[in-house]
Amino acid sequence: MKTIIEEPFEEKNATALAVGTLVISTILFILYVASNESPNILVIAWPFAFSAILVNFIMFIHLVDNFIKRPNQRKYILNKILILLVNIPIVYLYYNIVTKM
Repeated sequence: MKTIIEEPFEEKNATALAVGTLVISTILFILYVASNESPNILVIAWPFAFSAILVNFIMFIHLVDNFIKRPNQRKYILNKILILLVNIPIVYLYYNIVTKM
């Protein structure tokens, strides 16, 4: 019988990515509101939002893959997934506020 030794999974980039994209999107939202809906801010914000969605989705796929492959560390990985997914309702709120202005 072969023993499989599983290396510990430590993913610090997921939290940094989630917090970083949340902070940057919050700053862009505040700048947009403070600048009386300046379209110049949107020129920066929309490409950032698109790239943030893409990068966060790639990180989500990476975490789900590790969630499936590492059953002993699912609780840790699930916490990382939840931290990443917290951005969705916040950014959705920002989007609704901007489109209603």
